[in-house]
Amino acid sequence: MSNQNPIILIDGSSYLYRAFFATPALTNPKGEPTGAIYGVTNMIRSLINQYNPSHIAVVFDAKGGSFRKEIYSDYKATREAMPEDLRVQVEPIHNILKAMGLPLLCVEGVEADDVIGTLAKQAEAENLSVLISTGDKDMAQLVSNNVTLINTMNNVVLDPQGVVNKFGVPPAKIIDFLALMGDSSDNIPGVPGVGEKTATSLLTEFNGIDDIYQHIDQVEKLSIRGAKSVKQKLVDNEKEARLSYLLATIKTDVELNFTNEQLKPETADLNKLKEMFEYQGFNRWLTELQNNTFFKANNIQVDSTKIDNAEPISQFDSATSDSKHYEAILTSEQLDNWVKKLKACQLFAFDTETTSVDHFHAQLVGISLSINPNEACYIPIHHYYLGVPKQLTIDEIIQKLKPIFEDLSIKKIGQNVKFDYCILANYGITVKGIEFDTMLESYVLNSNDRHDMDSMAQKYLNHKTITYDELTKVERKRITIDMVDIERTTLYACEDADITLLLHRKLWPTLAKEEKLNTLFSHIEMPLAIILANMERTGVLIDEKQLNHHSKELKIKLEQLEKQIHDLAGEVFNIASPKQLQVILFEKNQLPIIKKTPKGDPSTNEEVLSELANDYELPRLILEYRGLAKLKNTYTDKLPLMISEKDHRIHTNYNQIGTVTGRLSSNDPNLQNIPVRNEEGRKIRQAFIAPKGYKIVSADYSQIELRIMAHLSQDKNLLDAFANDKDIHRFTASEILAKSEHDVTSEERRRAKAVNFGLIYGMSAFGLSRQINIPRNEAKFYIDSYFERYPSVERYMENTRLLAAEKGYVETLSGRRLYLPKIRSSNSIEKRAAERAAINAPMQGTAADIIKTAMIEMDKWIKSQGDDIKMIMQVHDELVFEVKEDQITTITTQIKSIMENCYKLDVPLKVDVGIGDNWDEAH
Repeated sequence: MSNQNPIILIDGSSYLYRAFFATPALTNPKGEPTGAIYGVTNMIRSLINQYNPSHIAVVFDAKGGSFRKEIYSDYKATREAMPEDLRVQVEPIHNILKAMGLPLLCVEGVEADDVIGTLAKQAEAENLSVLISTGDKDMAQLVSNNVTLINTMNNVVLDPQGVVNKFGVPPAKIIDFLALMGDSSDNIPGVPGVGEKTATSLLTEFNGIDDIYQHIDQVEKLSIRGAKSVKQKLVDNEKEARLSYLLATIKTDVELNFTNEQLKPETADLNKLKEMFEYQGFNRWLTELQNNTFFKANNIQVDSTKIDNAEPISQFDSATSDSKHYEAILTSEQLDNWVKKLKACQLFAFDTETTSVDHFHAQLVGISLSINPNEACYIPIHHYYLGVPKQLTIDEIIQKLKPIFEDLSIKKIGQNVKFDYCILANYGITVKGIEFDTMLESYVLNSNDRHDMDSMAQKYLNHKTITYDELTKVERKRITIDMVDIERTTLYACEDADITLLLHRKLWPTLAKEEKLNTLFSHIEMPLAIILANMERTGVLIDEKQLNHHSKELKIKLEQLEKQIHDLAGEVFNIASPKQLQVILFEKNQLPIIKKTPKGDPSTNEEVLSELANDYELPRLILEYRGLAKLKNTYTDKLPLMISEKDHRIHTNYNQIGTVTGRLSSNDPNLQNIPVRNEEGRKIRQAFIAPKGYKIVSADYSQIELRIMAHLSQDKNLLDAFANDKDIHRFTASEILAKSEHDVTSEERRRAKAVNFGLIYGMSAFGLSRQINIPRNEAKFYIDSYFERYPSVERYMENTRLLAAEKGYVETLSGRRLYLPKIRSSNSIEKRAAERAAINAPMQGTAADIIKTAMIEMDKWIKSQGDDIKMIMQVHDELVFEVKEDQITTITTQIKSIMENCYKLDVPLKVDVGIGDNWDEAH
């Protein structure tokens, strides 16, 4: 055996836990945990590439006990069971390491440490060098002139002097050191009261445990703190000390049926590695496999042949900068040449550069196009800076590109294509043939992921993009993109279009293979993107005067509340300051502390104030103040500033990827959070008005999530109640309380409503008791009675938990998936939260799929109605329309029919339709 390179012995069991707790909570495309898989593989590969070992082994603890457990039944008894999220990663780790050609060792009856110790001593006897990779301090006892330790987490190497520097004692005394101070991680008792400093001091004076007990009377004469007390502790715990010595001693004479000579790595199986890396989503390593750079150590052998059926993992990364054909279009001839290419292609990617992210008012700065990987162009339109080259006119560009963009037969791809559609619509181009959106492809595959281009390029293509911030930052100053020179913008913009094309080629094959996800993408999310774009462009008419008047009213109310609060507090303070509020509530007024912040200060969040408000006036007034201030700052002050001068309307942005369940969200302004249950919120909705000759029509799905629950659980009582159009909350109250529906009081109905909706969000008896202000035992009675009357609901919930834990995800009726990486967590809080999400997501996600389907069906019908109806808002389970007054009866009947019949459940869908001059009246 050559001694040119050390024998590397890896403590695989140590690696497992260190990688698991040190690595972020990574997941693969199926939502399964991968942090430990990535961490262990990465550490071992780095070690191999650094040391190029000719002999290596990864050693794991065998299942079952060890001889130490027989000596001391409490050995490692305080260790928690392996977290489920780690347990499921062990087998994939073993499989990857085997495919890398690395010998894996497990010996029954002993621990990994003992196998490593035996192999190290065998090698040392042959005067061979050994490098042990571990994070466990007990391994320091093995260090010698030929044996060193390396901690791969921080790359620190320990030789004999390094052990002394770290622990204060040489390797020969490490066992004594551990015997004295114990080891809480393994539940080795040691001598109670003897810590690291005392142990080091004792072993400086004595040769070890035996020497200490042979000269025990000398201990109290040592110049160490509490020497007399230390002696007594040693005397009282001699049995424990000697037991600890046995437990801490690594066996170096384990009977092994192999030798170090047999620890040569085998040829790595690249095909298996490729398959496993694809499954786990390790795209950077896939690229390195393809480029033959995964293994840098020449002692690791790989097949010289290519990977079976291999395609370039990242065409972008495999291309050199010289092979990328990016050009700025500055002449008519260049543009004509690209128009020919676009007419001849079947699909191209496009992107726009604009002056802002406000889709209704932003101006075009340029357009980028890509038809093949590494081939793209940028057409600058409005760049303004000193020395800017002459650009083509906007008229010429639109004249030549408009027919291409409006040709349905030429398919297009974008990243957040809704925005680009809106921008080009501002210039009279109605883009047709939009087939794919890479942002939505990523979202449908796994809604938990990040779907921005920079993150996706890194994850799927192992490519670091030029970011917008990097492009527009010049000498610590931020400039707008129209002031960036065309040469730099060309690289940025062409890369965006190029990456979009490459991402589609990466994502679509995976999506296309999953029939339900393919349908969800192609028949719901993609068509919806353009519908939302048109809704955003339509906007909603706003009564600015009404909002200004309401803002003044709120200002007066806030001033009055502020005075009341200060009078009640006995002093003037800043109500918006949590610090000052803490002093007023908990120091001056001595209110009970309900909850603390991570820093240990009393919390003043809404939940705390709400609980305190049940018994104290001051927190109640502060809550009211906060609510009114939020309405004023967010809506009555801000909305008038957002009214467009073009059409006197507000144009929100609908976010298709804003929630993991499929629900739409909106921003600038956020229409989802305008209160509907209090007078001040309704006054804001009164400012959303119909234009002259039109009415606002609100169509709202009634109790849609409860209806979905009835369908999913197939509970007979629930199915019958909805089939007979019962008041479900009154019916539930009558079932729980065993009384007729006629006799149910309004308060009893309110409580039943809280139960109906609370349970589908996983509410506990404690949560219900707080929400409806009843004792917990009474809340428990409500919940227990509910499940007695609706037993299939409880069965559905339990089955959903089990299925989610098995699969790692749950699905809506349309096949939309929500991956739950914490569903197998050993942390009970994380696991319960994941279980609550598992129960609610199929209902909330199916409700999202239903209203999206309704919007698509509505849009098809609206196109035949001219200007008689416009779909202007989507909020939760509600669609809002502008409808011509003289068509109101016919159209509202059709709205109700389309929405109620767009999706089939085993219970009828019900839509409540309201009509008014403003949104509040209609709702």
